[in-house]
Amino acid sequence: MELFNYFRSSASYRVRIALALKGLDYDYRSVHLARNEQFDPAYASASVSRLVPLLRDGDALVSQSMAIIEYLDETHPEPALLPPDALGRARVRALAQDIACEIHPLNNLRVLRYLSKELGMDEDNKNRWYRHWVESGLAVVEQRLAGMSGAFCHGDTPGLADCLLVPQIFNAQRFDCRLDHVPTVMRVFEHCMTLDAFAKTQPSACPDAE
Repeated sequence: MELFNYFRSSASYRVRIALALKGLDYDYRSVHLARNEQFDPAYASASVSRLVPLLRDGDALVSQSMAIIEYLDETHPEPALLPPDALGRARVRALAQDIACEIHPLNNLRVLRYLSKELGMDEDNKNRWYRHWVESGLAVVEQRLAGMSGAFCHGDTPGLADCLLVPQIFNAQRFDCRLDHVPTVMRVFEHCMTLDAFAKTQPSACPDAE
């Protein structure tokens, strides 16, 4: 397998975690978003969206981080990243989508670039925008995790929701977001970071890290 990704992309980090949790080998292919390498013809021909991550598995191409993770879970079932019961799977997917659908799209690189270059937003206001959506979005995740049992987002084994939570916290820390209002979120994050699958795939450990 080949994973086309960017070290600072939280969506890419999600997939790196999932691959590591499953112990799957892959070739790391860097697509530097800040240098617009996603628009290079060779990559654009494979990725219609010009986004990362993109997984090549033989002749198959799979895009979108959550779709990639679920593809990996179906093709390599052990260890499972989703619970065995329907209600558990729904809960985990809801948690993951709180991040992937409600927080991340408002704060990814192309949105921040549009705010600056097209709308003329200065750096301070752009960062205020970022922090507002991250802090309010994580407050929802905190409420979902309230009263939870287990060390991770769902029980005592890491899964899909943890794959999304950890990269979002990395981004939140990078932009100096307030995190004291989400103690359960941070407890899960800190526990995840004791595992190699999360620690050794973090942005600073990537071959294209700057």
